[in-house]
Amino acid sequence: MTMEPRCIWALGATLGEGPVWSPRDRALWFVDIKKRQIHRFRPADGDTRSFDAPDQPGFALPRAGGGLIVGLPGKLARFDSETGVFEPLVPLEWDRAGNRLNDGFVDAQGRLWFGSMDDAEEGPTGALYSWTGTLKRHVDGIVITNGPCTSPDGRTFYHTDTLGKTITAYDLSVDGALDNGRLLITIEDGAGWPDGTVVDAEGCLWVGLFGGWAARRYSPAGELLQVVRFPCANITKLAFGGDDRLDLYATTAAKGLSDDDRAAQPLAGGLFHFRATVPGLPPAEIAYG
Repeated sequence: MTMEPRCIWALGATLGEGPVWSPRDRALWFVDIKKRQIHRFRPADGDTRSFDAPDQPGFALPRAGGGLIVGLPGKLARFDSETGVFEPLVPLEWDRAGNRLNDGFVDAQGRLWFGSMDDAEEGPTGALYSWTGTLKRHVDGIVITNGPCTSPDGRTFYHTDTLGKTITAYDLSVDGALDNGRLLITIEDGAGWPDGTVVDAEGCLWVGLFGGWAARRYSPAGELLQVVRFPCANITKLAFGGDDRLDLYATTAAKGLSDDDRAAQPLAGGLFHFRATVPGLPPAEIAYG
């Protein structure tokens, strides 16, 4: 089946990232890391809103008490979209001044998973964390951490090493520990770099390819099942939304494009939409903070 992504908001994000559907708001939230903005798109009426962040937001995820928790360099913060106020919540990585946070995910238990990375994209100073009121570091020594997500049964955790072009699967215990890491997917040379990842109800992984002009769907065994082409090169992450969870939204980026590239890709940095044939998993809210 051919799926044709359509640009629904040509906002020209430098580094659009982290789309997440909020049933509470009936809206999609996402960030533009480099422009230091948080965006909201409401499909029912096409309403769009943008909020300035005090620093580069790696993610903005709904919390059970309302509002969002935002990953900023060196800290987690609460964000109230009604007032526009950011409230510091948890300091972290005080010893890694060149880092910022990158890509987050909320599992079915309400745990927040997120990664950090070298903002210069050079040194292996990035790490993978979980937060349940207590911060825990799980994986260290990665340049760009990305794509945290879990299988439908919550027993398998996936993590992406963007520059390594790999997605690793781990056993995820009930108490949130990771074990038995094993290579699941390697993106071949010339196909771009794996960015954000999201899992559907069949346990398949949708992976955005930065520089690859596409998003891919892989089976839980790592078999390539489907490729969806885009009219721009940098696909960063997908998110399921809508009442039936069959609406797939995709963020993209203009980062790294030359003037000629931008002229040839006028929709780069836009928010895209297409319909899936398999729904996504129910979205969760952060149960802490």
